[in-house]
Amino acid sequence: MLKSYFGRLPNGKEIYSYAVSNGAISLTVLDYGGIIQSLKYCGNDVVLGYNTIGEYLDNDGYLGAIVGRYANRISGGSFRLNKKTYRLFKNDGGNTLHGGAGGFSGVVWDVTGDDASITLKYLSPDREEGFPGNLLTGVKYYLTENGVGIEYTALCDKDTVVNLTNHSYFNLIGGETIENHFLLIDADYFTPVNSALVPTGELRPVSGTVFDFRCAKSIGRDIEENDPQLKIAGGYDHNFVLRKDGFRKVAELSSAKAGIEMDVYTDRPGMQLYTGNFLTGRMGKNGKKIMKRGGVCFETQSYPDSVNHPEFPSTELKAGEMYHTVTEYRFHKY
Repeated sequence: MLKSYFGRLPNGKEIYSYAVSNGAISLTVLDYGGIIQSLKYCGNDVVLGYNTIGEYLDNDGYLGAIVGRYANRISGGSFRLNKKTYRLFKNDGGNTLHGGAGGFSGVVWDVTGDDASITLKYLSPDREEGFPGNLLTGVKYYLTENGVGIEYTALCDKDTVVNLTNHSYFNLIGGETIENHFLLIDADYFTPVNSALVPTGELRPVSGTVFDFRCAKSIGRDIEENDPQLKIAGGYDHNFVLRKDGFRKVAELSSAKAGIEMDVYTDRPGMQLYTGNFLTGRMGKNGKKIMKRGGVCFETQSYPDSVNHPEFPSTELKAGEMYHTVTEYRFHKY
């Protein structure tokens, strides 16, 4: 693992990057936010990012970051657990998004590693952003023969809720939108959202809708259709109910222009597909402009707002129990 100085926070804290490579895959991660700053497959950098820490601080979008304690939205910024109501910091209108204003995307993680992995740890204190319990969180990025895996662990001294994911924006070409990328998602249902982008509780079949990715199609084919759900989000920003259980392949992203396919594997029940609808024009790393729909996120997780929907898979973590989940992104040429 190669450690390099990356910059300094306004409070004077030094930020470092950590890099590992196996020839086919090269990965660079920051201790700030656990950000995947670069992910190269056969020399092609397939994630959006910036060259300086100042750009990460000045721009929105959670590019490459670990998000938690609770990924996605919690309606009303509150939830009930063990007959007690917990009130969280509201950083998305009346809701809590990606753990609140001081979520995991904005903290400095402790880092260790070896030639093929980078391990980050962070102790989130009791009631940080309103969440109960002292939560010790670990995120291990590890290289595979043709990709990168992310292993999440967490342990808490109180009953709490946890829903972790990574917010990398993938683009297999770079320098243009992802609308010409082809996408397949192994899901028969998705969770519709209200005007605040919070799930309504319904599981809606994708059949006959613009959300049907069971056969590969270009991301841009239907994205401008007059569908109420697309209008709310400005494109795709929805959770898909993944088929089957256990660790399995759930999605494929491909670009004929790049000649690359990326397969997504996870053990999570859901995956948020986000097509960068709220990205604004800005300059990214390597002199490449970031634009609206300049990248696509595959946020493997439990369903958003599960804490307020008992019918959704539970995100409760009992005191002393281990939270553990794995996601992998695997690449190949075609």
